Amino acid sequence: MASSLFFFFVSFLISLSSTLLPVSVLSATVVEDLANLSPPSDFNATIANNCLRDPMLRYCNNTSSSPMDIVEIFRSTIVASHLCNESKNPNCVESFPRIRIHGRPKTAALYLSFDFFWKYCPLTVVDIELVNNSLKNCFPTNVLSCAQIRTLDLSYNQFSGFVPVQELSGLTNLTHLNLSYNRFSENKISDSDFFKRFNASSFIQSGVLPNVKRYKMKILVLLIVFPIMVILLCFCFGWLCIKRPDYFPRTWRRSYKFTYAMLEAATDEFSDQHLLSTTNRVDIYKGTLRDGTETKIEVYKEKVSSEKRREFGEECEAVYKLRHKNLVRVLGWCNSRNLRALVTEWTQGENVETWLSSSSAISWRRRLRVVLGVVEGISYLSDLWPEITFDLTTSSVLLSDNDQEPLISHFKVGDGNNTSTNVFNFGLFLLEMVTNLRPDMEQEDSERRYLEYIRVHYPDNLERVIDEKMTIEERPFDQVKQAITLGLMCTDKPPLKQPSLTQIYDLVASLYESSLRHH
Repeated sequence: MASSLFFFFVSFLISLSSTLLPVSVLSATVVEDLANLSPPSDFNATIANNCLRDPMLRYCNNTSSSPMDIVEIFRSTIVASHLCNESKNPNCVESFPRIRIHGRPKTAALYLSFDFFWKYCPLTVVDIELVNNSLKNCFPTNVLSCAQIRTLDLSYNQFSGFVPVQELSGLTNLTHLNLSYNRFSENKISDSDFFKRFNASSFIQSGVLPNVKRYKMKILVLLIVFPIMVILLCFCFGWLCIKRPDYFPRTWRRSYKFTYAMLEAATDEFSDQHLLSTTNRVDIYKGTLRDGTETKIEVYKEKVSSEKRREFGEECEAVYKLRHKNLVRVLGWCNSRNLRALVTEWTQGENVETWLSSSSAISWRRRLRVVLGVVEGISYLSDLWPEITFDLTTSSVLLSDNDQEPLISHFKVGDGNNTSTNVFNFGLFLLEMVTNLRPDMEQEDSERRYLEYIRVHYPDNLERVIDEKMTIEERPFDQVKQAITLGLMCTDKPPLKQPSLTQIYDLVASLYESSLRHH
């Protein structure tokens, strides 16, 4: 079969050189001018003779009745002669076993474009080497038409896409394959029969097999970087759990537990702009939590022992559970070494002191309603948790926006119960509600002088101390007088003369019911 083909080459080249073609048939320009070349007149006879000698020739198996097939065979023969020369074969006419084009990208791309040549590829070609030509695009499937090849080397190019494994598997004579150093897409062929015919050296950095460096990097990430990331994430998670649990959903955390960092963030690092009031024991701030909730934060200044902090925490847990219409709701607390604080809801309404100082007149019945609400709150708090006391003043009792309900807002956690002090403070509160006068805390012994001023005018000259903005008739005046009497009893010393909270509640409730009947 091969001898018949070479006989055809010899007879064709002799005939071509003596009739149609000039000496330039061996030049590269002939290949570029294939479109202008036509088969010689006896080309059909030459093909017929060759097929008689060797029926296995590829073009003999083709239905060559059309002139177009003859032209393709003619052109493939021209390309074959030039490829033989390009492949540097010493006896080109006698032997054509190899197509070898190294480092000539333009030439290699040119010959790959001749589909008709690969269709009639000479059977003598057993080695195809297109190495280091920077060839791009997909795998050159045309070369697979040369089914007899034993060697295919496409290394050091830029081929991409998937390797046609099924077509390559059909090349039964193929024993050496080199696809290294290309950009093929990864194929899962490492366990296939096709892969077992060769070895990994056929696919070095071809893209077909998993990239070893990439997998080493993945292993490095898994063994080193990943544990470090896990440690960092655990550290960040732990830091958030300890310092800023408010970054987690509310269902993941104990909403009543506040940390120093949370309250620091809520008050802009406890800035003066957020400071509402301060005493020698407590600083009161307005804060905004991360979820937008506005709060009042009472920060206790005194440094206490670990035992006292434990007691503080227990008392805060009890206060947190309190629910009463006359107590500001406790949202939670902070009980760390650096900070002890109680966090309560923020009420937009004004306090009683501001309310009393307003220009509008406030009726006696309305004042009694506020006093009654305060007494109810005190009684509830004292009965449910007697260890929790409060700072009861007209400035610490707020009025809610919607229904003007009084709200005791300033709790003292950890001071212990002192019923006498609570009753005394209520007495001052009641007298302030009647007189709209209050002790000047900046002056020494102000409370004593305030009480002496009221007692001087009690009971015959009470018009001098009653708030002039509260117009009263004869019967309500008797109620106001009873209220002043109760306030003086609460502030009387020794404490044995003070009324109990039950007595206070009964009297205030009676006064309020009486004011409703005479309204």
